[in-house]
Amino acid sequence: MPDIIEAVHAVLRQIEFEEKVRVLYACESGSRAWGFSSQDSDYDVRFLYIHPQEWYLSIDDRRDVIERPITAGLDVNGWDIRKALRLFRKSNPPLFEWLGSPIIYFDQFTLATSLRCLAETYYSPPGLYLSLSPYGRGKLP
Repeated sequence: MPDIIEAVHAVLRQIEFEEKVRVLYACESGSRAWGFSSQDSDYDVRFLYIHPQEWYLSIDDRRDVIERPITAGLDVNGWDIRKALRLFRKSNPPLFEWLGSPIIYFDQFTLATSLRCLAETYYSPPGLYLSLSPYGRGKLP
């Protein structure tokens, strides 16, 4: 596992350099995180990041995800912190999975711990249902 941790850290540093972002949190998601991986399973690295302040001051919408093609068994994707917080407000299942991952590669400023504490108060199963409902945002049948 030390080799994969080094590889993940190297990819995250490269993303920080190329995208001009700072990775705040990175974890394993999917089969490896939950103990049902196979020999062919890749590493599903998920991360949250932040841009420099001026990026958020733009009036234009900008891409709020970073995705990399699967390379050397690493599937690496991340969300901007603003996107993550909007999804947190809706009790987004993938985000809560990431926050609950037992394999954490990186946690700058204890972001995940802070979000987990907030989740105790703000996680909403009805909010989750409404966000996923085919009836649309907040509309019941």
